Amino acid sequence: MKHFDSIVIGAGNAGLTAATALQRGGSRTLLLERHNIPGGCATSFVRGDYEFEVALHQLSGLGTEKRPFIMRKIFADLGVMDKVEFVQEGELYRIVVPGEIDTTLPASWTGLRKKLQADFPAESESLEGFMTLCEKITLESFMMLPKARKSNNEEMLKKSCPNYVKYGMRSTKFVLDEFFENKELKTILAAYWCYIGVPPKDIPFPDLAMMIYAYAAFKPWHIKGGSQAMSSALLESFLEAGGEVRFNCGAEKILTNGDVVRGVVTEEGEEITCSAVVSNASSIITYNELLDHDKPPIQISEDFKSRRMGTSAFVIYMGLDCTPEELGVTSASNFICNSQDENLVHEGMSTLNEPVAGMLTCYNFDDPSFAPEGKSVVSLVCLQYGDLWKDISEEDYAKTKYEFAEKLMDVVAQVFPKIRDHIEEVEVATPLTMMRYLNTPDGAIYGFKQNPQDSELFRERLDAIEGLYMAGCWNNMGGFQPTYMAGESTARAALKRLKSNGLMTKKEPQHA
Repeated sequence: MKHFDSIVIGAGNAGLTAATALQRGGSRTLLLERHNIPGGCATSFVRGDYEFEVALHQLSGLGTEKRPFIMRKIFADLGVMDKVEFVQEGELYRIVVPGEIDTTLPASWTGLRKKLQADFPAESESLEGFMTLCEKITLESFMMLPKARKSNNEEMLKKSCPNYVKYGMRSTKFVLDEFFENKELKTILAAYWCYIGVPPKDIPFPDLAMMIYAYAAFKPWHIKGGSQAMSSALLESFLEAGGEVRFNCGAEKILTNGDVVRGVVTEEGEEITCSAVVSNASSIITYNELLDHDKPPIQISEDFKSRRMGTSAFVIYMGLDCTPEELGVTSASNFICNSQDENLVHEGMSTLNEPVAGMLTCYNFDDPSFAPEGKSVVSLVCLQYGDLWKDISEEDYAKTKYEFAEKLMDVVAQVFPKIRDHIEEVEVATPLTMMRYLNTPDGAIYGFKQNPQDSELFRERLDAIEGLYMAGCWNNMGGFQPTYMAGESTARAALKRLKSNGLMTKKEPQHA
């Protein structure tokens, strides 16, 4: 019977990051992946002359070489900075509400302030205060809040994180309404809520504040070759450090001795022992299907009772026989909304009616190598809850899918009217597609619905089973940066236990 110090289930962002950090940190690690390639959402696929990015729109948290942010350190520690090339985007996004708003925000903290103050002079002073708050609350969240939480000292929290104490539990809508009168300005500033999946009234203000500051101050980035290049780089670093991976081989069961992990049974029926399991699968599947208990531990059952399923997505991947300029693209990321009412947009995510909003990403706008010369690769996205698609019959599925695709293209064509004339390749993905490839309940892409009640401040680590760790968006915020960070922090927690309990068979960490 084989033994590993750690087994990681799932090679998504958090699973790859955790496996690489574990192996490089001294743990003999096995990575199991039911698909035939690494990456989960961070993958690509080819149709004709085009390679399509599955999910990454903008990578945050990287920073520049002169002004690095947290992801540069994490990627460097994982041994992948010399294996990938990053492409900096020049704009945050263009947001269009036809007949009401059409503006593009620069990817510069100073430039963003000047642009908004020029467009909304009556709100100039409020913008100064708002942006200062975004910066301070971001720095507190990354630098001071973890220390304050660890100390469990209320006075230290108040002293070191005054802005978080005041605004941390308030919604984004509450704070925007406190600072601003102009409706258009609030709509423009809140556009990134689509990267979270719930409207501003339900988003804890620090979540949006950190997104605005991180993207503007440290720039939005893409990865040359797509997110698949990062997934491949992480796998390469993992293997270089001596890790073992098995593709087309998922986990069937997580084995325990009482409430302590002892191993995993693969889908091929092989039993492998270990001292730690990191699951990149959803917590629902991990505890309800994989764990060898008749029912989930009480801590888990109680946690699940207060959770709600997050959103999935409907995506049209398109290869176009024209350049971005010929299409009319002036920014890689474009939010197009038929209403400034974010609640109306969110309600539309629960229907198959014409979507109220959509997003167009043009991948070769900032990186011409992403598409064949003279052509373009774009994706059209609208968020949508997965349970809508469960009851559609097999006979009606294709018809429903393509009818909804036409509705989404109608929304986007208001801004890019030539888009239908240039389609050369097209592929459509529904929440059922996400469900099939990601193996997540309802095809959820951000995990559970994110709201103030699901803040990590209120959630304890799921530790009912000693040696079982959850990585990914099901215990944290969704998106690329948060899941990479979750994988790295989960590995640190597992390594600490393995080392302190003398459970590692490897003596020295491996470094690339």
